Amino acid sequence: MNIKERKQTVLAMENLVRSVGNEEYIESWLMCGVADGELNEFSTWEDVDEYYIKDENFADLMTLFLKIMSYAYKDGGLYIDHVSSKEK
Repeated sequence: MNIKERKQTVLAMENLVRSVGNEEYIESWLMCGVADGELNEFSTWEDVDEYYIKDENFADLMTLFLKIMSYAYKDGGLYIDHVSSKEK
């Protein structure tokens, strides 16, 4: 297991989900993904709890992330640094 890689991935997923334009999707992440308050914009990979990188939990997080990104693509996209994504 590459602990640093997994923790960096969790942090990246967290940052992207927080940029989704639909609050319902963010809420599902906070309920079933990374708990609200666990990480923030100043968090580093070292701040990610070991719980999230265990095989089954990590797989569940990736699945949820992909579902949220799929829905977000169709409904609102991402909003990062005053730029909104565009649907193709």
